[in-house]
Amino acid sequence: MQISPDHILLWQGPGFALNATLAFTWLNMLLLATGAAVITGRLTTSGNLSKGQNLLETLVTGVCKELEALGLTPAKEFLPFIGTLFLFVLTANLLSVVPGYQAPTGSLSTTTALALCVLVAVPWWGIKRQGVRNYLRLYLEPTPLMLPFNLFGELARTLALAVRLFGNIMSGTMIAAILLTVAPLIFPVIMNLLGLIIGVIQAYIFAILAAVYIAAAVQTREGEESE
Repeated sequence: MQISPDHILLWQGPGFALNATLAFTWLNMLLLATGAAVITGRLTTSGNLSKGQNLLETLVTGVCKELEALGLTPAKEFLPFIGTLFLFVLTANLLSVVPGYQAPTGSLSTTTALALCVLVAVPWWGIKRQGVRNYLRLYLEPTPLMLPFNLFGELARTLALAVRLFGNIMSGTMIAAILLTVAPLIFPVIMNLLGLIIGVIQAYIFAILAAVYIAAAVQTREGEESE
Protein backbone atom coordinates (compact mmCIF):
# COMPACT_ATOMS: atom_id res chain seq x y z
CA MET A 1 0.00 0.00 0.00
CA GLN A 2 1.42 3.36 -1.07
CA ILE A 3 1.06 6.07 1.59
CA SER A 4 1.67 8.95 -0.81
CA PRO A 5 1.30 9.37 -4.59
CA ASP A 6 4.89 10.63 -4.49
CA HIS A 7 5.96 7.00 -4.18
CA ILE A 8 4.07 5.86 -7.28
CA LEU A 9 6.45 6.15 -10.22
CA LEU A 10 4.72 6.32 -13.60
CA TRP A 11 7.66 7.06 -15.87
CA GLN A 12 11.37 7.66 -15.47
CA GLY A 13 13.79 9.10 -17.98
CA PRO A 14 17.25 10.65 -17.94
CA GLY A 15 17.25 13.18 -15.12
CA PHE A 16 13.46 13.21 -14.75
CA ALA A 17 10.90 11.05 -12.99
CA LEU A 18 7.13 11.38 -13.34
CA ASN A 19 5.25 10.27 -10.27
CA ALA A 20 1.51 10.14 -9.61
CA THR A 21 1.57 13.48 -7.77
CA LEU A 22 2.85 15.38 -10.80
CA ALA A 23 0.68 13.52 -13.29
CA PHE A 24 -2.59 13.98 -11.43
CA THR A 25 -1.78 17.56 -10.47
CA TRP A 26 -1.46 18.45 -14.16
CA LEU A 27 -4.59 16.42 -14.89
CA ASN A 28 -6.48 18.48 -12.30
CA MET A 29 -5.26 21.73 -13.81
CA LEU A 30 -6.20 20.53 -17.30
CA LEU A 31 -9.70 19.57 -16.17
CA LEU A 32 -10.24 22.89 -14.38
CA ALA A 33 -8.88 24.94 -17.27
CA THR A 34 -10.96 23.04 -19.82
CA GLY A 35 -14.09 23.25 -17.71
CA ALA A 36 -13.60 26.98 -17.17
CA ALA A 37 -13.07 27.58 -20.89
CA VAL A 38 -16.17 25.60 -21.86
CA ILE A 39 -18.46 27.20 -19.26
CA THR A 40 -17.26 30.79 -19.64
CA GLY A 41 -17.41 30.50 -23.42
CA ARG A 42 -21.16 29.97 -23.20
CA LEU A 43 -22.13 32.57 -20.61
CA THR A 44 -25.37 34.41 -21.21
CA THR A 45 -27.49 36.97 -19.37
CA SER A 46 -30.78 36.08 -21.00
CA GLY A 47 -32.79 32.97 -21.70
CA ASN A 48 -32.27 29.63 -19.99
CA LEU A 49 -28.95 29.30 -18.24
CA SER A 50 -26.93 26.15 -18.77
CA LYS A 51 -26.25 23.78 -15.90
CA GLY A 52 -22.59 24.74 -16.08
CA GLN A 53 -23.35 28.45 -15.74
CA ASN A 54 -25.77 27.79 -12.87
CA LEU A 55 -23.09 25.79 -11.07
CA LEU A 56 -20.46 28.45 -11.74
CA GLU A 57 -22.70 31.28 -10.51
CA THR A 58 -23.57 29.29 -7.38
CA LEU A 59 -19.90 28.71 -6.60
CA VAL A 60 -18.92 32.32 -7.25
CA THR A 61 -21.81 33.67 -5.18
CA GLY A 62 -21.07 31.29 -2.32
CA VAL A 63 -17.36 32.12 -2.21
CA CYS A 64 -18.05 35.87 -2.43
CA LYS A 65 -20.48 35.68 0.50
CA GLU A 66 -17.90 33.85 2.61
CA LEU A 67 -15.23 36.42 1.75
CA GLU A 68 -17.54 39.32 2.56
CA ALA A 69 -18.46 37.70 5.87
CA LEU A 70 -14.75 37.70 6.75
CA GLY A 71 -14.48 41.39 5.81
CA LEU A 72 -12.57 40.80 2.57
CA THR A 73 -14.12 43.47 0.38
CA PRO A 74 -14.45 43.86 -2.47
CA ALA A 75 -14.80 40.09 -2.64
CA LYS A 76 -13.96 40.01 -6.36
CA GLU A 77 -10.39 41.08 -5.54
CA PHE A 78 -9.78 37.91 -3.52
CA LEU A 79 -12.08 35.58 -5.45
CA PRO A 80 -9.55 34.36 -8.07
CA PHE A 81 -7.02 33.24 -5.46
CA ILE A 82 -9.34 31.76 -2.82
CA GLY A 83 -11.69 30.33 -5.45
CA THR A 84 -8.82 28.61 -7.27
CA LEU A 85 -7.52 27.09 -4.06
CA PHE A 86 -10.98 25.78 -3.22
CA LEU A 87 -11.67 24.35 -6.67
CA PHE A 88 -8.26 22.70 -6.97
CA VAL A 89 -8.49 20.97 -3.59
CA LEU A 90 -12.15 20.09 -4.14
CA THR A 91 -11.50 18.56 -7.57
CA ALA A 92 -8.53 16.56 -6.31
CA ASN A 93 -10.51 15.22 -3.35
CA LEU A 94 -13.69 14.37 -5.24
CA LEU A 95 -11.86 12.54 -8.03
CA SER A 96 -10.24 10.28 -5.44
CA VAL A 97 -13.29 7.99 -5.72
CA VAL A 98 -12.36 7.25 -9.34
CA PRO A 99 -10.50 3.90 -9.58
CA GLY A 100 -6.81 4.39 -10.29
CA TYR A 101 -6.85 8.09 -9.43
CA GLN A 102 -4.38 9.28 -6.81
CA ALA A 103 -5.35 12.57 -5.18
CA PRO A 104 -2.36 14.94 -5.28
CA THR A 105 -3.61 16.42 -2.00
CA GLY A 106 -2.50 13.12 -0.46
CA SER A 107 1.07 14.29 -1.09
CA LEU A 108 2.80 16.52 1.44
CA SER A 109 4.69 18.22 -1.38
CA THR A 110 1.40 19.36 -2.98
CA THR A 111 -0.19 20.59 0.24
CA THR A 112 3.06 22.37 1.15
CA ALA A 113 3.08 24.13 -2.22
CA LEU A 114 -0.52 25.26 -1.67
CA ALA A 115 0.31 26.46 1.84
CA LEU A 116 3.33 28.38 0.52
CA CYS A 117 1.02 30.17 -1.91
CA VAL A 118 -0.99 31.30 1.10
CA LEU A 119 2.21 32.30 2.92
CA VAL A 120 3.10 34.61 0.02
CA ALA A 121 -0.45 35.90 -0.48
CA VAL A 122 -0.86 37.05 3.14
CA PRO A 123 1.95 39.66 3.18
CA TRP A 124 1.28 40.59 -0.45
CA TRP A 125 -2.27 41.67 0.32
CA GLY A 126 -1.26 43.06 3.70
CA ILE A 127 1.34 45.32 2.13
CA LYS A 128 -0.97 46.21 -0.75
CA ARG A 129 -3.72 47.37 1.62
CA GLN A 130 -1.70 48.82 4.49
CA GLY A 131 1.70 49.66 3.08
CA VAL A 132 5.05 48.09 3.98
CA ARG A 133 5.56 50.01 7.22
CA ASN A 134 2.11 49.38 8.69
CA TYR A 135 2.12 45.73 7.74
CA LEU A 136 5.58 44.97 9.12
CA ARG A 137 4.59 46.75 12.32
CA LEU A 138 2.17 43.89 12.98
CA TYR A 139 5.13 41.62 13.69
CA LEU A 140 6.28 43.98 16.45
CA GLU A 141 3.01 43.89 18.36
CA PRO A 142 2.33 44.04 21.21
CA THR A 143 6.06 44.55 21.79
CA PRO A 144 9.17 44.31 19.56
CA LEU A 145 10.27 41.37 21.69
CA MET A 146 7.50 39.36 20.02
CA LEU A 147 9.12 39.62 16.56
CA PRO A 148 10.70 36.13 16.54
CA PHE A 149 7.55 34.57 17.99
CA ASN A 150 5.31 36.27 15.45
CA LEU A 151 7.56 35.13 12.61
CA PHE A 152 7.61 31.60 13.99
CA GLY A 153 3.81 31.67 14.28
CA GLU A 154 3.53 32.69 10.64
CA LEU A 155 5.62 29.70 9.58
CA ALA A 156 3.91 27.35 12.03
CA ARG A 157 0.42 28.07 10.76
CA THR A 158 1.63 27.55 7.19
CA LEU A 159 3.03 24.16 8.17
CA ALA A 160 -0.19 23.32 9.99
CA LEU A 161 -2.21 24.26 6.91
CA ALA A 162 -0.18 21.86 4.78
CA VAL A 163 -0.05 18.99 7.27
CA ARG A 164 -3.77 19.22 8.12
CA LEU A 165 -4.88 18.71 4.52
CA PHE A 166 -2.25 16.05 3.82
CA GLY A 167 -3.02 14.13 7.02
CA ASN A 168 -6.76 14.01 6.46
CA ILE A 169 -6.54 12.89 2.84
CA MET A 170 -3.74 10.40 3.45
CA SER A 171 -5.41 8.86 6.50
CA GLY A 172 -8.69 8.50 4.61
CA THR A 173 -6.90 6.67 1.81
CA MET A 174 -5.18 4.31 4.26
CA ILE A 175 -8.40 3.52 6.12
CA ALA A 176 -10.21 2.81 2.86
CA ALA A 177 -7.44 0.45 1.74
CA ILE A 178 -7.52 -1.42 5.05
CA LEU A 179 -11.30 -1.78 5.06
CA LEU A 180 -11.21 -2.90 1.44
CA THR A 181 -9.17 -5.94 2.46
CA VAL A 182 -11.56 -6.72 5.33
CA ALA A 183 -14.91 -6.37 3.57
CA PRO A 184 -14.43 -5.67 -0.14
CA LEU A 185 -18.16 -5.77 -0.95
CA ILE A 186 -19.52 -3.39 1.70
CA PHE A 187 -17.02 -0.87 2.95
CA PRO A 188 -15.84 0.56 -0.41
CA VAL A 189 -19.25 2.13 -1.06
CA ILE A 190 -19.46 3.57 2.44
CA MET A 191 -15.90 4.87 2.34
CA ASN A 192 -16.45 6.47 -1.06
CA LEU A 193 -19.44 8.37 0.30
CA LEU A 194 -17.51 9.44 3.37
CA GLY A 195 -14.57 10.35 1.15
CA LEU A 196 -16.77 12.69 -0.89
CA ILE A 197 -18.07 14.42 2.23
CA ILE A 198 -14.63 14.72 3.80
CA GLY A 199 -13.18 15.97 0.51
CA VAL A 200 -15.68 18.82 0.33
CA ILE A 201 -15.14 19.72 3.99
CA GLN A 202 -11.35 19.73 3.65
CA ALA A 203 -11.49 21.94 0.56
CA TYR A 204 -13.75 24.37 2.41
CA ILE A 205 -11.53 24.41 5.51
CA PHE A 206 -8.36 25.00 3.51
CA ALA A 207 -9.90 27.87 1.53
CA ILE A 208 -11.56 29.49 4.53
CA LEU A 209 -8.37 29.35 6.62
CA ALA A 210 -6.45 30.99 3.77
CA ALA A 211 -9.11 33.71 3.67
CA VAL A 212 -8.94 34.17 7.45
CA TYR A 213 -5.15 34.62 7.35
CA ILE A 214 -5.44 37.19 4.57
CA ALA A 215 -8.26 38.99 6.37
CA ALA A 216 -6.15 39.26 9.52
CA ALA A 217 -3.29 40.83 7.56
CA VAL A 218 -5.58 43.22 5.71
CA GLN A 219 -7.88 44.39 8.48
CA THR A 220 -5.84 44.72 11.67
CA ARG A 221 -4.23 48.06 10.96
CA GLU A 222 -7.28 49.35 9.08
CA GLY A 223 -9.45 48.61 12.09
CA GLU A 224 -7.14 50.51 14.43
CA GLU A 225 -7.02 53.54 12.14
CA SER A 226 -10.82 53.68 11.88
CA GLU A 227 -11.07 53.83 15.67
